[in-house]
Amino acid sequence: MQNSVAADDLKALIERIERLEEEKAALASDIRDVYSEAKAKGFDTKILRKIVGIRKKDHAERQEEEAILDLYLTALGMA
Repeated sequence: MQNSVAADDLKALIERIERLEEEKAALASDIRDVYSEAKAKGFDTKILRKIVGIRKKDHAERQEEEAILDLYLTALGMA
């Protein structure tokens, strides 16, 4: 009986994961469509992706990364 319950739980978990994976694929497709729309309007999608990444970080984390980048660029004679 316990194996049956474990098998039912496992099947339910797998089915939930599969549904979420389908939703994730649909969302990824929607995101690609938005980037395509942005590109068609003349926006640089590489820069848009960077902006999205930057906006995910908090202010302190961004400042620290920028300071390290500046330090490295200066060390390489690029600043």
